[in-house]
Amino acid sequence: MRRFDFQDPDFAARFGAFADARRDTPETVDAAVREVLEAVRARGLAAVLEFTARFDGVELDADGLRVSEGEIAEGAAACAPQVREAIAFASRRIEAYHLRQRPADARFTDEAGVELGWRWTALDSVGIYVPGGRAAYPSTVLMNAVPARAAGVGRIAMVTPPGRLQPAVLAAAQAAGVSEIWRVGGAQAVAALAYGAGPIRPVDKIVGPGNAWVTAAKRRVYGQVGIDALAGPSEIVVVADADNDPAWIAADLLSQAEHDPASQSILITDNAAFADRVVAEVQAQLKTLATGETAGRSWADHGAVILAPLDETPALVDRLAPEHVELAIADPEALSNRIRHAGAIFLGRHTPEALGDYVAGSNHVLPTSRAARFSSGLSLYDFLKRTSLVRAGEGGFAILGPPTVALAEAEGLPAHARSAALRLQGEG
Repeated sequence: MRRFDFQDPDFAARFGAFADARRDTPETVDAAVREVLEAVRARGLAAVLEFTARFDGVELDADGLRVSEGEIAEGAAACAPQVREAIAFASRRIEAYHLRQRPADARFTDEAGVELGWRWTALDSVGIYVPGGRAAYPSTVLMNAVPARAAGVGRIAMVTPPGRLQPAVLAAAQAAGVSEIWRVGGAQAVAALAYGAGPIRPVDKIVGPGNAWVTAAKRRVYGQVGIDALAGPSEIVVVADADNDPAWIAADLLSQAEHDPASQSILITDNAAFADRVVAEVQAQLKTLATGETAGRSWADHGAVILAPLDETPALVDRLAPEHVELAIADPEALSNRIRHAGAIFLGRHTPEALGDYVAGSNHVLPTSRAARFSSGLSLYDFLKRTSLVRAGEGGFAILGPPTVALAEAEGLPAHARSAALRLQGEG
């Protein structure tokens, strides 16, 4: 864990180096992924089954690849009642939040008499990657599938590594309206969704987080299909004053550290004594966490405490552009209004980031690795596309035609110019 003090003369250089440190995919992973993608593209289902046996140690045939309706129903029924209720509760809130994002179609006539507009339509099919390594993730199913369903996507295909499917994951898939579930993970799952493999038909877009191999595969298939983003290790910045309970803040920091050894948890506070109490609480809580080994490595390797005046916080947060920001201070709105780069901001002492991961309603699929500088979290818009509409009558064309010819000729594109010029001549 690193410690920075805003008053130190070398703070800017040390903090800048820390903010710019990379935790992304090694080149060796990217090279291996390229081979997997090429094999699946060339040999389809046979390659998918071979990689599943090699990487996951699971022998499957084409019939065993798909999770049957009966298995989904049986697994969902085995989910504990309180968990099913929580899934239903979260699903309703996620759907309500995302439905509010629905944009309107528009048509209007401008001053030239030309009719313009746009129309929104849902994607035909979406593939959802649901990790299955470190834990079961019903929340990932909900956060990816519910917005797709709310947008009107017709086919939602879910892939997840083979092995026992947790009842909570199956219950979430059932609640979210997932169309089909396939027992395949890793880069081969991404390839199957992008290119098709036997019974797995290709999709138009792939969403959902995964490990380094999944992220590298998504990067490589982009263009063949759409993708949501390139997910990196999770991140949280907690801005807290001394009026907080150190145990609360320590738990918030560890809530992201437990995801992955490469996750990053950062405390920014203006009180050194409070920072020491939080660090002591982190160490104490690590001893009681089932995920303590993972969280401990994350905190040791990538954690940080930054001592700085609260007024300086927005600039520090913007430099980090983190996935999550908690403002556990008396007036969170004032600082929040000055923060430009963050995936999600949680306002106030009673708004831990964990609410956003599960039931707040906002999406927990958020930009990482400083991508919040230029991108947003998953939303309804990821499952919609916009088509422009243009209609010019004779009067409108008479106004738009001459400058069209002039610009086409300036660009050296005579056929463009002719397509407008012939109509102008015809009107003469």
